[in-house]
Amino acid sequence: MKRSGVVFSLVFILLMGCKDDVLPKPKAMLRLEYPSAEYAKSDVDCEYGFDQNILSTVKENKDCSLVLDYPMMKGSIFLTYKRVDGNIRDLLIDAQKLTYEHVVKADNIAPKEFINPEERVYGMFYEVSGNAASQSQFYVTDSTDHFITGSLYFYAKPNYDSILPAAMYLQNDIRRIMESIRWSK
Repeated sequence: MKRSGVVFSLVFILLMGCKDDVLPKPKAMLRLEYPSAEYAKSDVDCEYGFDQNILSTVKENKDCSLVLDYPMMKGSIFLTYKRVDGNIRDLLIDAQKLTYEHVVKADNIAPKEFINPEERVYGMFYEVSGNAASQSQFYVTDSTDHFITGSLYFYAKPNYDSILPAAMYLQNDIRRIMESIRWSK
C-alpha cells in the first residue's frame, strides 16, 4: 500500500508540475521606422515651389495641383492650387469647411497657425486625430495671388493606432512644405 501511495503521489506531482499555465499575450504596438527625411527643391513648373522629401514622387495635375505619393507608407499628400481673384474669403471658408467635415470620425482637430511674413506665407495646419479619413489638412496663402490647400490620405481604412507612425512622419513633411513655400514673383 505504501508503495502505491508513493507512486500515486509521484505521478500526481509530475502531472501537476508539467501543466502549462495559459498566459495571455501582452498587447504590442507595431513598430514602424522610416529613414530620416532628406529634402530637395521641388521640380515643378508652377507659381510656387517648396522642399520635397526625396522619398516622395510628384504627380503633377492641371492647374499646378500636385500629389506627393509615398509608396513606402501607402499614403499621399494632395496639394490643390488656386489663384486668388478677390475670393480669399471664399477660399478660406472652403478650406476650413473641408477640414471640419472630418469632425464626425475625428477624436480631435488641433489647429496651428502658420505665419512667415518674410516670404508672405500665411496659413493653418490642422492635426486630425482619430479614425478620420485624413490625418492632416492645411492651407497657405499670400492673401493676394496664391492659395494652396493640402490633405494627407492613406490607401487604407482609417485605423489611427496603426497609421500613427506614418502620419507623424508625413505631418513633419507637411510642416516642411509650409515652411519652405516660395511664391513665384
